[in-house]
Amino acid sequence: MLSRLTALFPLWVTVASLLALVHPPLFTWFTGPLIPAGLGLIMLGMGVSLTAGDFRRIARFPGLVLLGVTLQYTLMPALGWSFAALYRLPQPFAVGLILVACCPGGTASNVICFLARADVPLSVTMTAVSTLLAVVLTPALTALLASSRIAVPAGGLLLSTVQVVILPVVVGVLLRRYWPKLTRAILPAAPLAAVILITLIVASVIGAGRREILAAGWRLLAAVWSLHAAGFLAGYLASRLAGAGVIAARTISIEVGMQNSGLGVVLARQNFTDPLFAIPSAISSLSHSVIASLLAGVWRRRLQS
Repeated sequence: MLSRLTALFPLWVTVASLLALVHPPLFTWFTGPLIPAGLGLIMLGMGVSLTAGDFRRIARFPGLVLLGVTLQYTLMPALGWSFAALYRLPQPFAVGLILVACCPGGTASNVICFLARADVPLSVTMTAVSTLLAVVLTPALTALLASSRIAVPAGGLLLSTVQVVILPVVVGVLLRRYWPKLTRAILPAAPLAAVILITLIVASVIGAGRREILAAGWRLLAAVWSLHAAGFLAGYLASRLAGAGVIAARTISIEVGMQNSGLGVVLARQNFTDPLFAIPSAISSLSHSVIASLLAGVWRRRLQS
């Protein structure tokens, strides 16, 4: 039952986002310290789910992990910068788009890989590696690509990433190591809890920025959807050109195309005074979830046929 509810993550995000646009107070109560706390709990759940085997798998397919993580931190940031310029986004939306493009893969990608019958162990390993690298690469790449538009607080981004990503993951790993009975009780509900929390985060930001989202119109939506559609496609093609098999290429495509949008929201909220910087990350969560779910359905049917 819990796994079925978790697998419907794209539906929950879509419905909540639409409701937030219609009646923002349904979700705007989830704001302030609740947002970073929510993301911290999501990352804690990720830490609890990690085992030594997840990292030993890097030795089994180092080339695939290196390929996927490299694409994550080169292709996506370049696409974020390019689409921000192509669609001539206003400064807050442009920087917000670049920021979310520089974020690591999110735990939702592991769920999508399971639904698509892709390589779940590879997905989990890539998510873990890209998340650990995010503490340096997300602030550095955002500062590099967005500094021409606005002064980017790289130090603040670094500190925020440590607080809401690294520390909760480390605590989760320690909990699993020293309190196994507690973590066994938590683990079954962790994925669904993550789905609920990211849905609340996304809907809250969309509800709070309703007026600006509607005013931005098609340009903002097109830029965010283009970012992820191009990420999925380029991730797959680049993987195949590099010699990856079909299943591995699908996995890398999902990992590259999906970002930890919740992290993007928190970093934007904590480091930029204008709340508009967080809106691209909120829309990102909706768009990459819908695209990934469609791909998962197509790829799953192809394996069955």
